[in-house]
Amino acid sequence: MTVSLAAIEDARRQIANSAIRTPLVRLNTFDAPAEIYLKLENLQPIGSFKMRGAANAIAHIPKEQLERGVLTASAGNMAQGVAWQARKLGIPCTVVVPDTAPETKLYAIERLGGLLIKVSFERWWQTFQERAFPGVDATFIHAFDDPHVMAGNGTIGLEILEDLPDVDAVLIPWGGGGLTCGIASALRAKKPNCRIYAAEVATAAPLSASLAKGDVQVVDYQPSFVDGIGSKTVFPQMLERARELIDSALVAQLVEVAAAVRLLAERNRVIAEGAGACPVACALTGKAGSGKIVCVVSGGNIDLKKLCAILKEEVS
Repeated sequence: MTVSLAAIEDARRQIANSAIRTPLVRLNTFDAPAEIYLKLENLQPIGSFKMRGAANAIAHIPKEQLERGVLTASAGNMAQGVAWQARKLGIPCTVVVPDTAPETKLYAIERLGGLLIKVSFERWWQTFQERAFPGVDATFIHAFDDPHVMAGNGTIGLEILEDLPDVDAVLIPWGGGGLTCGIASALRAKKPNCRIYAAEVATAAPLSASLAKGDVQVVDYQPSFVDGIGSKTVFPQMLERARELIDSALVAQLVEVAAAVRLLAERNRVIAEGAGACPVACALTGKAGSGKIVCVVSGGNIDLKKLCAILKEEVS
């Protein structure tokens, strides 16, 4: 169920000309319960880690198959990763997006040449399960449940260990699970004693509920400014991977995530979207323990009006 270290190392070679090696920096605060570091994936060309998985997945599709184009389902960031690569290769890109997706991410997809199909949240989630969309003849690239996507994401784990060999814990945003399981696969292979936590927001935390009950659970999903992670449920196969790879799931309140967005902007001049700030929010509560903790800032694609409202404390 895990992604092999060999696959992750191969992914590093495959994505070398697409994704950048992002910096690992110390969070500039001295009153935290741990020594917190930030893995700044918001600095990728598309403002999100999704560049890694998209580039690796597309690199493994035969050329004649690619000519028909690519299709993905995404709230914004994976779509931008796929669209970026499609533009680079000169092939069509179609994206199924939920009606809850923020306009700033939709504009970014269109700027990159992606064709949008806007559907309800339920129909969008169905696309993940069917791995296809009626009327679209293209290769589907799954945003998280794909070994090549997870291997691409796993390269983040390699970089963390190279930059901070004595890391004690890593906190990773949980959306569909592809980021968490990819990074965790690399960490378990190279530093098995490292604590690994998935980070969720309380308004959409199906993983923590499913781990607690021992089976897939459906939760009351509430849309919020934390739009890059969270859903009503988890894929069974992703839950199985999580059980094998992570120590537990941590949950941050919406107000804590908003405070983390402000802290990152004030102390480190880092713009993080809600999903990217969620691990920091969890670490600041002390739930991940002490020692050297790395928080994966997964992306920075936040609507500027929303960011301004959060900075002015108008959004909790």
